[in-house]
Amino acid sequence: MISQKAKYALRALIALARSQGALVTAEIAQAQAIPRKFLEQILLDMKRVGLVQSRRGKFGGYALLKPAEEITFGQVLRLIDGPIAPLPCLSRIAYRRCDDCGEEESCEIRRVFARVAESARAVLDETTIADAMAEPGLLDDLGQSRAVAAAH
Repeated sequence: MISQKAKYALRALIALARSQGALVTAEIAQAQAIPRKFLEQILLDMKRVGLVQSRRGKFGGYALLKPAEEITFGQVLRLIDGPIAPLPCLSRIAYRRCDDCGEEESCEIRRVFARVAESARAVLDETTIADAMAEPGLLDDLGQSRAVAAAH
């Protein structure tokens, strides 16, 4: 499950992509029903890693620093929530051996969840903010065609 903070971050990025210009924090917070102070923290986190930029002054606000086609859901989730892994022994960036596991190679639970994690990563790392903004049918087709390609 993703955190509320990650959902807010994705909503904010989609709002910025749709605006194609600078939006002030208050506009995004009101339009997306996100608490303003919380949104400011999220936008600062995204600014630190180069996803958004801020501008001061009369025409200031936040804007995407990268095109929406280059920002993936996986990037945002890792930034906000950390590793995308159901078990610590499956994490790519925060690997930790499970305390109660004898051998990872023979762990039945790990094998099943490894498939789950790979499937989730494939969808999240290939789905961009621009994809999410596309018509609902296009996103469904995108996910199905990528799943079919990955299976072959």
